[in-house]
Amino acid sequence: MDWIEITIETTSEGADIAAQVLYDAGVTGVVIEDPNSIRQIQQEESSWDYIDESILEDMEEKVYIKAYLNNDEYFEEKLSQIKDKLIYLKNQNLGLDLGTLDVKLSSVKEEDWANNWKQYYKPFKASERIVIKPSWEEYSKKGDEIVLEMDPGMAFGTGTHETTSLCIQALEKYVKPGAKVIDIGCGSGILAISSVLLGAESAAAIDLDSNAVKITLENAKRNHVEDRINVIHGNLLDNVQGRFDVAVANIIADVIINLTSSIGSYLTPDGLFIASGIILERLQDVTHAAETAGLEIIEKKTKGEWAVVVCRANA
Repeated sequence: MDWIEITIETTSEGADIAAQVLYDAGVTGVVIEDPNSIRQIQQEESSWDYIDESILEDMEEKVYIKAYLNNDEYFEEKLSQIKDKLIYLKNQNLGLDLGTLDVKLSSVKEEDWANNWKQYYKPFKASERIVIKPSWEEYSKKGDEIVLEMDPGMAFGTGTHETTSLCIQALEKYVKPGAKVIDIGCGSGILAISSVLLGAESAAAIDLDSNAVKITLENAKRNHVEDRINVIHGNLLDNVQGRFDVAVANIIADVIINLTSSIGSYLTPDGLFIASGIILERLQDVTHAAETAGLEIIEKKTKGEWAVVVCRANA
């Protein structure tokens, strides 16, 4: 299968905005090549001792956002949406340096893509206990760390993006032993697998992308939790039955808003809805929708330009 790599040239200031344009067009993950961000993280977080220094030597000083879209009958429509939104942003006086927002395209075969990006993916501490380890890397765990081995394939979901880390941190805080969890829009299965490794009795993982379903099953087996994860091919809550103690969704703000009206019927009394993929500009919209649906906001946390919201269902 051929994929199209979409590259947007921007700045550190514009990276999250450019990434959101791609998310809105339906990509399930992005790669942000920002040497300034890596340098800052290296200074602030000892958990990034694992970064290969040669990566910085090879990177340009410009910032690039990369994403991959299936080269199918919907590609031209999605590309047009991306370009139109970038033109709109260029013409707005946002008071931000967004860079050129120039777009470049290149065709990538799946096997080439799978090998090219691996140099950027190293063991990463996503929360106090969860360490995400690529399947091809070596890592010796420390103390009570939980090592989650991943190969995201074309499904993305490596754990390094702020929204995924925010979700994992929330799961670590709120998942209780024996809990039942559902991961809505599971991608590579990273959140469902994290939940089980943190003590959940079981997790359902659902995604509309058949490739994501395949990758989630493979990653569940890789972490020896396939007997505790039910992987479902469906759109959002389609084909989902039963109630859950925790629902987690790392998608985009508009989808989160739509979910707030129905998620309560899938939660146990006092069940929790952990939602991320929310750019800060949409945080108020999400919290308003949640409160309107009768959900109680118990926590909001931000990282960079992104937020996670934790809601409790009415008892």
